[in-house]
Formats: sequence, structure tokens, C-alpha cells
Amino acid sequence: MTNVEYLNKGLDQLNVADNSLAPARKNAITSFSKMGIPGAKHEEWRYTRIGNLFNKDYQFPAKKEGFSKTDLDGIRLPGHEEANELVFVNGIYASEFSVIRSKELVVQSLEEAAGNENKEIVALHFGHSSSLLKDGINALNTAFVHGGIFLNIKKGTVLSQPVYIYTITDARRESVLSQPRSLIYIGENAQAELVETYVTIGKADSFTNQVMEVAIEKDAKVGYYKIQNDRQQANLVSTTHFRQLGKSYLHTVTISLNGGIVRNNLNVVLEADHCEAHLYGLYFMGGDSHIDNHTIVDNVMPNCFSNELYKGVMTGKAAGVFNGKIFVRKDAQKTNAYQSNKNILLSADASVNTKPQLEIFADDVKCSHGCTVGQLDEDALFYLQSRGVPAPIAQSLLVRAFATDILEHITPKAIHDYVEQLISLKLEYDLP
Repeated sequence: MTNVEYLNKGLDQLNVADNSLAPARKNAITSFSKMGIPGAKHEEWRYTRIGNLFNKDYQFPAKKEGFSKTDLDGIRLPGHEEANELVFVNGIYASEFSVIRSKELVVQSLEEAAGNENKEIVALHFGHSSSLLKDGINALNTAFVHGGIFLNIKKGTVLSQPVYIYTITDARRESVLSQPRSLIYIGENAQAELVETYVTIGKADSFTNQVMEVAIEKDAKVGYYKIQNDRQQANLVSTTHFRQLGKSYLHTVTISLNGGIVRNNLNVVLEADHCEAHLYGLYFMGGDSHIDNHTIVDNVMPNCFSNELYKGVMTGKAAGVFNGKIFVRKDAQKTNAYQSNKNILLSADASVNTKPQLEIFADDVKCSHGCTVGQLDEDALFYLQSRGVPAPIAQSLLVRAFATDILEHITPKAIHDYVEQLISLKLEYDLP
């Protein structure tokens, strides 16, 4: 029996609990049964094939037994001593390893939040990502949601300590299919910094299908940083879905440096006047890695501003995909939306497919998009070498300069320095 057949059998036997999650789960079960795993005919997955990943012998449902505090100590992010740490192991929230340092931060299981004073928030926002992602992968996570968490950063709260979210896969004993799920509510006039990272322990294959949904209220400010630097055997579909419900400010940075097949879905829905969103991304991949960044900026209301800049560096036989969409709805007059994707290929076998898109239904807007794919500037390389700089160092300097535009937008110093170190290691070992 393949994993797809096993999943369908599990859906047939799934006993959906009678709480606020039930309607979304039932809809997701129906959706997955109809759509299944996206294949070559699904336009949004044209360049990223994941069907074969479901034919491996995964442990599902995943278990978190065997993971220890010692394992966590070896993978903690810099600055963790002053951070709130939320730990997922094989897709299941592990409260025994998590540390909540900010008393203002409310952390509950999704099932608990669906039945208490937060049930209206859960009912309004849980599953909203399916409105933009019409595929079986998103539906699969919702259908099997288990061990997920709800975070509530209440009105007026300014979190002085960031929230670190560790998505850990323990593949030391067997291959693992995990599906972490989280819902984060940022209250009116609240401020928070969120940092996500992904780590696989062990050499067995793994596939993580993750969904995070974030609702942002009026006058809130959110910084979000995603760091992906996993093993070649680790495959990931990561969906992050933001809703700006009131005039608010969102700043996101996605850094992808290693992995097997990596797909990032980043959605930003601007649902109120005068929202502002910034999306930055850097992918620097080598070997046989495959990176796919799909972004959606959905302008629903007028007078909003968004700026998006993604840069890619590909070497070895790595393959990259960028698909960025900007929607400007009929009522979203006076929208300013900008998008740019720039790529450098460092080897003959590396490739990038890039597709920036605009869909504009309003007539008073300022929007632009563009993309480039090329190699390092030969004149710049020649200039550096003519001044006595060896070719490998000259190449490294130019790649670092190319990446700086993105790295400078990582505002937490500990995380910025950490990513700088990771980039230095990539430049040392992955350049041709």
C-alpha cells in the first residue's frame, strides 16, 4: 500500500471531533479526496513534483518518542536564552521541551482553543489559507490536524522576547511524514518577532507538510523570519499565511540554504486600508536541491503598499522556482505593489524558472514586477582578479554582495549574525 492509499484509508476512518475545527477538517477531507497529491497537470506545481515522495515507507502518524532535551540543546538558535521557544517534534507540539518566557504570550493546543474563549478567533481564521491554496497538500494538513498550537498575543502586548519556533524531524529510526500546524493571533496594537527554523536529526528520509496561519489586527507590527538549512534527505512544503485585518505592518524574510525538495508558500492578504507588507527572500542552493518559492500578495482594500524582493544563487545541479503573484482587487484603488526576482547561476547544470505575475482589477494603482537570470559580472570578476584577488575569493565577494540586500533586512542581531555565518559556510564549501 502506498502512502497516498494509506492516507485515503485514514481519511475514511477519521473521527472528526465536534469542535470549531470540525467544519474545516470535513471540508479538507472532501478536498483531499477530490484533488489528491498535485501532479504535472496542476499549474501551480508544474516545476515541483512531489508525487514520488509519497511512495516512501514513512512512519505515519509520526511519533515524538525518543527525542530528548540533549537533542534540542544541539540545535537551538543563537539568542535562545532570551526567547520564547516552541518546539514541534515530528509535527506534534512538545510542551515538555518548550519554554514560555513572556507571561503575556498565551499558548494552547488548537483543540483546546477551539472550545474555550478563543473559539471565535479559531473559527474565523483556522483554514483560511485554503482560500488561496487550491491543492491537496494544504487540505491534507487540515484534514489530519493533530498536536497543533494556538498562540494569542493579546491587544497592546509588546513582546520584548522573540518567539522561536523549531520544527524538528527525528528520522534516526525510520522515515517520517509529519504535519505541524499552528494558528497565531496578533491582537490590536501588539508587536512580535517570530523566527522559524527546520532541523532533521538522522539520515532517513523525511517529508514535512507544515501550515502556519497568522491573523494581524489593527496597528500591530510583526517581524517574521524563516531559516531553512536542512539535510538533503529532508523534504518540506511550508505554508505561511498572513491576514492583515486592520491597518498594520508586516516584515518577512525567508532564507533557504539546503534541503531536498523545498516548497515555500507565502501568502499575504491585505484586508484593510493602509496596510504595509515587505517580503524578502534569499535562496542559495547547491547539490541536487530543489527550491520553489510561491508568493501571493492579495490587495483587497485601497491605499495599501507592498514591496517584494527575492534573490537566488544556484550552483551544482540545483533547481530553483519563483512564482510571485500580486492580486489587486476591484476595491483596492491606490494600491502600490512592487515585486522583483533576481537570480545568479554559478554552474552550467543549475537552473531557475521564474514567473512574476500581476492580476489587476482596479484602475488607479502603481504596480510593477520583473525578473532576471544571469551569471556573475565578468567585468567585476576581472577587475577584482586584476587587483590581486584570487578567483574563488572574488567570486565569493560578489555573491556576498548580491545577498546583502536581503540579509540587511534581518533585524534581530543574533539571527542576522547566525545567517551570516551560514552564508559564509556556503561560500566556502558550495562554490564551484
